[in-house]
Amino acid sequence: MTLSIVLQFAVVLAAIWLGSRFSGVGLGLWGAVGLLVLVVAFGVNPTSPPIDVMLIILAVIMAASVMDAAGGIDFLVRIAERIIRANPKYVTIVAPLTTWSFTFVAGTGHIVYPLLPVIYETAHQSGIRPERPMAVATIASQQAITASPVAAATAAMIGLFSEKGLTEWGLPQILMVCVPATLTGVVAAAIISMFLGKDLKDDPEYQARLAAGKIPAPKSAEERPPLKPAAKLSAYLFLAGVALVVLFGFFPELRKLPGAKAPLAMPIVIEIVMMAIAAIMLLVTKVDVDEIPKTATLRAGVVAVIGIFGLAWLGDSFIAAHKDVIVPAIGHWAERAPWTFAFGLFFASVLLYSQAATTRALPVGQRLLLHPDLRLADRGDQLRPFGDHEDRQIRPQPLVHDPGPGRDCRGRVHRTRAREGDVLGGVRAPATLRRGRAA
Repeated sequence: MTLSIVLQFAVVLAAIWLGSRFSGVGLGLWGAVGLLVLVVAFGVNPTSPPIDVMLIILAVIMAASVMDAAGGIDFLVRIAERIIRANPKYVTIVAPLTTWSFTFVAGTGHIVYPLLPVIYETAHQSGIRPERPMAVATIASQQAITASPVAAATAAMIGLFSEKGLTEWGLPQILMVCVPATLTGVVAAAIISMFLGKDLKDDPEYQARLAAGKIPAPKSAEERPPLKPAAKLSAYLFLAGVALVVLFGFFPELRKLPGAKAPLAMPIVIEIVMMAIAAIMLLVTKVDVDEIPKTATLRAGVVAVIGIFGLAWLGDSFIAAHKDVIVPAIGHWAERAPWTFAFGLFFASVLLYSQAATTRALPVGQRLLLHPDLRLADRGDQLRPFGDHEDRQIRPQPLVHDPGPGRDCRGRVHRTRAREGDVLGGVRAPATLRRGRAA
């Protein structure tokens, strides 16, 4: 049994490696080949493909692609360019924050490409080493993808939670975690970058190359071609769609239909809103429909969907087939050092070239999130299980905790303390709950 699991895991790694060699849609195609080997050679029963996730990504990408074809992304780039050029002395701070903000709004990292020459020219003219702002600005854009409400990675995470029945985790919770985390990291990296290397005027190597004519002197940027007529309108319509998605995410009562017991699921709302926004943009901007499939935004979105289709399906099927062996083993490791899982995500992104594909291609992390022993309660310091759920059958567990000296988890005063031998929730309290009277 163990040898079979090892061989199947080798097949999964081989599929990821071959997919990374081909990149692009090859990631998903080789994932399908790996799944074929698991099914035929090892008799693995494949799980259902992540249909909801792929549909969310397609809906979001369609809206962004129509905006791209109408010139809306170029319009956003012009605004970002003016912001960066207006603060040349602080370009190392301003440029990363600008690329983060505009990627957050647009939901795609492609917006950063035309800004890199602007960042270079602004830093060069100000005597600042261009690699300082350029390196952080690129990282900031990728960080913003994981925090954007309309990015493919966020869509994948929303679909993941929806599939597993985790209704308490949605867009608001994702934004409340990812926005401050990514912004803090970007600002910290920008501050550190300000002190990396010498300024150009103090760098003898640069001055020597400049004097020898090996490096061109700083010059003003060339004029860009004029914007398309509907560029501004398409950008505003797309931003309105983003605002609606965020609004529906933060206020579930807006998603509740008359007579319905529960609000509509966020994946459905995102799909409806973004597809409708794409249709409205198509109508009012009169953009050429044939230009939409040619945009870099749509090509990147299709690549992400195919990657998720193959790789995520492969990984989820492998883990589901051996969850009784894999999840407990990794669960104890993640419980002792949960930070190590972040490195797994990092290296997977390097191989998969996509945050969205990484989100779906690591079902180990998904199942760890659902593991009852790793689920912390939302109040106090107690550890409690999920309990009964219509989509999950988890064994009932007693609620055992030490509410602390003199008070329970709601702050009410009590006289007794948990001791070894006492019964809490039907189970004898372990010795680890016993504390001295002086505590």
